[in-house]
Amino acid sequence: MKKVCQIQLKTVNEVKHFVDIMTQCPYDVDLLSGRYVIDAKSLMGIFSLDLTKPIDLAVSTDDVDDLLKKIDFCIIKND
Repeated sequence: MKKVCQIQLKTVNEVKHFVDIMTQCPYDVDLLSGRYVIDAKSLMGIFSLDLTKPIDLAVSTDDVDDLLKKIDFCIIKND
C-alpha cells in the first residue's frame, strides 16, 4: 500500500462520483484518516469519516497516473 495524495470530498455528489471511479479500479484503494483505514470503494465507509478534513489516499499499484487524472476534482494541490 502506497500513499499517493490527499483528497477532500466536499459534497455528497463528489463522494458518489469518487466511489464510482474507485469501484472501477482492479486494485485495492484505501482512505486513511487518523487511525481509521476505510475501503475507498465503500460509500458507507467514506461517510463514516470526518469529511471536513483532508484524507490520505493509498493504493496498491504503482500505475496511478490514470486514476489521479480521474479524481483531479478532489485532490488537494500543494502549490
